[in-house]
Amino acid sequence: MKFFVLASGSKGNCTYVETLNHHILIDIGISCIQVERKLREKGIDPSSIDIVLITHAHTDHVAGLPVFLKKYHPTVYITEKMEKEAHLVLNNPVYIDGTIVLDNLKIIAIKTSHDTDDSNGYILEENHKSMVYITDTGYVNERYHSLLTNRNAYVFESNHDVEKLMNNPHYPHQTKIRILSDRGHLSNKDSAYYLSKFIGSDTEVVVLAHLSEENNTPELAKSTLELELQEHQISFSNIVIASQKEITELFVL
Repeated sequence: MKFFVLASGSKGNCTYVETLNHHILIDIGISCIQVERKLREKGIDPSSIDIVLITHAHTDHVAGLPVFLKKYHPTVYITEKMEKEAHLVLNNPVYIDGTIVLDNLKIIAIKTSHDTDDSNGYILEENHKSMVYITDTGYVNERYHSLLTNRNAYVFESNHDVEKLMNNPHYPHQTKIRILSDRGHLSNKDSAYYLSKFIGSDTEVVVLAHLSEENNTPELAKSTLELELQEHQISFSNIVIASQKEITELFVL
C-alpha cells in the first residue's frame, strides 16, 4: 500500500492511496487541474484512478469532484446523505455503510462528527497493511478506538491550537464555538490525545492533516503530539505535516 497527501486544509483536501489493484482518491476538494498536476508529479496517470472515497459534502472536500468524474469516470463511494447534501448527480455511485471488500482491499467506514448531514472516516486494509484517514471531526467515538489501534499509517486531523483560535480577532465567537464543539474539528491537543492511544508497535508514519492556516502552525501541531507521546513514554518520531499547497512524500507501507 502506498499513499501521499495532495492537499490538506480548509481550501481543499485530496489524498491518493494505491493498493495492488486500485488507485484511490480520498476526497477531491481541489480543482481537477490541480489533481492532475500533482498526480503527474508523482508519475501517476489520473486516468488510473478507479475509486473516489468521499468523507463529507463540504466544498473543500468535493469541489473538484464533478469535473474529475466527467473526465475520468471513477466509481464514487459515498453515502446517500452526502450525495444529497452536496447536490451531486452521480452515475452508479456505491453507497458505503460499514465495510466494503474489493478483492484484497477492505474499506471500513467509520462515522465521524462534523457540522454536516453525514461524515465518514476510513480505514483501508490490504495484505496485513492498513491506513487510517480521519479529518473534520469534533471527536472520535470510543466504540471505534480498538478498531483504530496499531495501524500502520494515520492521516489524522490536527486542526487548531485552542489558544490561537480563541485569541483570533478575525473569527466570530460563534465560529470559534462551532470549531471547538463535538461537531467541529480536532485541536492539536485532541489529536495528540487520540494518537497517543492509537499508535502502536506496527505504526510507521503519522501525517497530521487539515491544519488551520490562521489558528495553527506545523511546529505547534508536531510539538503537541511529541509532548503527549513523551508523557505516555511512547517512542515514535515519524511525524509528517500535510499542507495546503505542497504534496507530501510518497509513503510505502
